[in-house]
Order: sequence, then C-alpha cells, then structure tokens
Amino acid sequence: MIKIKICGIRTAAAAMHASEIGADFIGMIFVPNRRRTVSVDDAKKVIGKLRPKSDKRSLTVGLFADQPVRDIIEISESVGLDMVQLCGYESIEYCNQLQIPIIKSIHIPKDVVGTKFVKELSINVEKYTTHGHIVSLDTLVPGLEGGTGESFNWDIASNLSANGYEFMLSGGLSPGNLENAIEKVQPWGVDVSSGVETAGQKDESKISSFIEICHQLTRS
Repeated sequence: MIKIKICGIRTAAAAMHASEIGADFIGMIFVPNRRRTVSVDDAKKVIGKLRPKSDKRSLTVGLFADQPVRDIIEISESVGLDMVQLCGYESIEYCNQLQIPIIKSIHIPKDVVGTKFVKELSINVEKYTTHGHIVSLDTLVPGLEGGTGESFNWDIASNLSANGYEFMLSGGLSPGNLENAIEKVQPWGVDVSSGVETAGQKDESKISSFIEICHQLTRS
C-alpha cells in the first residue's frame, strides 16, 4: 500500500477528513513566515480531534527547516507530534539529536539530469535511510522548503526506485498527475499540499480524489 501524506494542514476539519478516508500522515508546518504555518495552539486543536481515533488515525508530522533542535523538541512535545519532517539542510548529526521518527526532505533541482547526479543522490538518500529515517524527494525552489506545486524530473526518482531505494515523492503532485507519477516512479509514498487546494485552502473533494487514486492503484 502506497503511503499517503497530506501536508500543509491548518484546520481540524481538514485533518479529520484526510484521516478518515485513509491518509497515513497529516503534515503541519512550523517553519516561521510561511503561508501554511500553524501556531502551537492550532496544532494542538488538530491533534486533539485526531486523538480519539487513535486506533486508525493518521500520524501527525511537524515540518521544520534549519531551526534550533531545542525548538523542535519543545514544539513536538508540547503539541504531541508523532514525527517531524526536516526540510532544510540538516545533517545526520543534527538528526541524531532528535528522539522522534524523522522524515528528511532532499531537494532536487528542476532541470537536473544525468547519471552522475543520480549516483550522488543515491548516496545521500542511503545516508539517511541507513539511520532509520524516511526520505522525501521534493523540488528545489530557492527560499522555500516545499509546497511550491512544482515538480522535478521524475526520471531521477524512477531510477532510484528501480535500484531499490524507498522514498516519498513530493513536489507538484495533484489528482490530475498522480496516476502517472505512481506508475512511472513506483514510490514508497506520496506527499501533497498545494495540489489538493482551491484558492489556497485545503479542498476536501481534491483530498478525497487524491487518496482514492492511490487506493485504486494499490488494489489494481
């Protein structure tokens, strides 16, 4: 079963909808000064709604980028996060200071090609996965750490998958291109934010379509 992460969640209603129809992960952003950033209080409300469904609920993931380790620990414990996603340039040494499951974002330039880059990327991916971390491949957009709605060259991700690497595919996914992405890349999981929004807000019908496509492809 392909793992599904719905990211950029800011309301309990959106979180509950995504969780009830099968999202494996609910992502909330704690990077300062981003459009989808949530406050600690709002995040607590989201998680408070999910807790009663602890038998089947989605895991909650807090997104951070190059922030002090102590801040991540304090927010994670205060909110009650299940995992964190590190979206900056965090090293293995940095990751090892956190006693919580980690998703590590690795950013891919949009125009990159070639086997040399793929080889370097595979080494980088393996560096994190051998330490037990999940890797998410996302599009590199200077000054941002995800949620851009832009894709990178999926041939790179397909090559990694064909060589046995497991990762979450992110960057520019939507219900309209998800089937093609999964068939081409065969990722361990998929991650979406802007692709399930309308006018900058999470759209429950798009979330439903995205998750249903994943389930249909898994069943086929």
